[in-house]
Amino acid sequence: MRFPPALRTGALVTTVLMGALFLFSQEPSPPTPDALTNKAKGVPPRVSPAEYQAHAEAGTVTVAAEFIGHSVPTPDGTFSTEDYVVVEVGLFGAPEARLNLSPKDFSLRINENKKATLSSQPFEVVEHSLKDPEWSPPVDKDADKSSTGISTGGKAGQDGGKPPPPKMPMPLVLAMDQKVQKARLPEGERALPQAGLLFFAYHGKAQSIHSVELTYSGASGKATLALQP
Repeated sequence: MRFPPALRTGALVTTVLMGALFLFSQEPSPPTPDALTNKAKGVPPRVSPAEYQAHAEAGTVTVAAEFIGHSVPTPDGTFSTEDYVVVEVGLFGAPEARLNLSPKDFSLRINENKKATLSSQPFEVVEHSLKDPEWSPPVDKDADKSSTGISTGGKAGQDGGKPPPPKMPMPLVLAMDQKVQKARLPEGERALPQAGLLFFAYHGKAQSIHSVELTYSGASGKATLALQP
């Protein structure tokens, strides 16, 4: 039995639409924000503990560290933070040695006359203070005109003040956050050597830091390292 051309065309369109709907239903659901977040991988460990500012034994593990200050170096770029200081730490052991790692195992003392120690902070509270020194806001031509007395067309604040400074575009912010998050010290049981960044809250100027002392108290034992500010 032959169907009229119009019916054949309608049936073909219906078949194509049904196939498309079936394929669409088979597509995986979009990943959640947690799945998109890069897990910490740390930074490449240096050749030996001697390559760091200081190192000390904690049981069968050697803890090495270097004070970085307000700079945030990663394998994919160097960033900065005014509210935290950074320590790069490396942990070394015998061949095939493994160790349960946690940033909470580390604390920092800045300047000997201060008894309080600083606890290592999670990346989630650090990311809001990150900056990219290589990014500069675009030049606002209207702002230049306003300084010469020419009207800015109402872009300034209602009270006649300057508009708020431009913010880094969100795609650049997310890329920076991911680079720094990957560089932080990994957590959980890991094969040694491992290395990564630690963050400690400190709002003061780097010039005001005279001494730095890092303490490790973890699964392998305890060690204290005197670092160079």
